[in-house]
Amino acid sequence: MALKVVGAGFGRTGTLSLKNALEKLGFGPCYHMMEVFPRPDHAAMWHRLAFGHPMDWDLIFRDFRATVDWPGARWWREIAAHYPDAKVLLSVRDPEAWYKSVSDTIYQLMKLSVPDGAPENFRLQNEMGRKAILAETFDNRFEDKAHAIEVFERHNQEVRDAIDSARLLVFDVREGWTPLCRFLEAPIPDEPFPRLNDSATMQPMIRLMQESILAGGGSR
Repeated sequence: MALKVVGAGFGRTGTLSLKNALEKLGFGPCYHMMEVFPRPDHAAMWHRLAFGHPMDWDLIFRDFRATVDWPGARWWREIAAHYPDAKVLLSVRDPEAWYKSVSDTIYQLMKLSVPDGAPENFRLQNEMGRKAILAETFDNRFEDKAHAIEVFERHNQEVRDAIDSARLLVFDVREGWTPLCRFLEAPIPDEPFPRLNDSATMQPMIRLMQESILAGGGSR
């Protein structure tokens, strides 16, 4: 099963809603960071990639038809090149809203040091995220808001510049089904576009995960 859609947008640009939407349109299963948590072998593969080892893209995506969110978005160039027939989807968001959303949610987890008692797959995933996202993408300066937003905007422009316009959709989930379905040549579903994982919903879960990690329990 070769990928049909490569998501190049950063996390917290509506990627969980987009994952759900793609699956409803028949482009599923769709890979997302949440797919890494229950798969220790995937956490190990992404960790090896982050620390300089090659990735077998066909192996990690063998059961998927699309990918969005991190960690795939960190290696969007490589994935898009490996699957030249796949369409590329750049999910975007107002930069200020994006920064606040990341700051209030996933950044709180990524910046934590994992205690010795945490499960190995959580340690690997945390180390991968800290290196590939916080260090290599944001130069360990995510808390510098101006810098983080500049990285976000530069990334979006690099995707626009690198991918042929016929292969690329720049998409804000607030636009709903119409541009996405037109791009993918799929019928518009007779239901509302998914609206999932907003910051207000996610923050209580983040707090629980922080408490569990600091207690040494991790995420199983």
